[in-house]
Amino acid sequence: MPDNSADYENDEGLLADFDEDDGAARVWNLLWLINPGDEDAALAQFDALRESLGDEVDPEAGDDWLWALCEVIDWRAGFRVDWKDTASFVTAIEELSARWNLRIDWGGDLDDEDFAAELDVPALMSTAHDRLREHGYTLWNWNTGEDSYAGWIALSRDDEAMLALCSLLGVEVRPGSDPF
Repeated sequence: MPDNSADYENDEGLLADFDEDDGAARVWNLLWLINPGDEDAALAQFDALRESLGDEVDPEAGDDWLWALCEVIDWRAGFRVDWKDTASFVTAIEELSARWNLRIDWGGDLDDEDFAAELDVPALMSTAHDRLREHGYTLWNWNTGEDSYAGWIALSRDDEAMLALCSLLGVEVRPGSDPF
């Protein structure tokens, strides 16, 4: 399948500079990156995040914003699953991939008990990352610091921007090929 990232308008003009003094703008940029081509979804998630945080989105004030973001984007633009919950991970990634009419080839029949018994979330994450890269997307995961996996999907062309932005936000991220 061809890379369909050209189907989206040039997003470069819509991203604000990563101003180190404006945490809300940095969070907006993150939402823009994880909702490629869907400014309405990014705006709705940003509004929901602001509401959940009492109108103050400040990444400098601790990790509360990140956990609130995780709740706001869950199954819409991101995922969070227990470390051993392979079924929820597969369902979440399939739901997120469907936004771009993509299906993940997991390398076997997940309904086959013998095949599924050998899988864990990191192996599935790596497979999903590889399959999404074929279509111009990158699966990212962030360090939750607990027994869970969380992350999002963005256009592969935005990999450098994602790393720079997450560094400014203080969020440790890795591509899904290298899960925490």
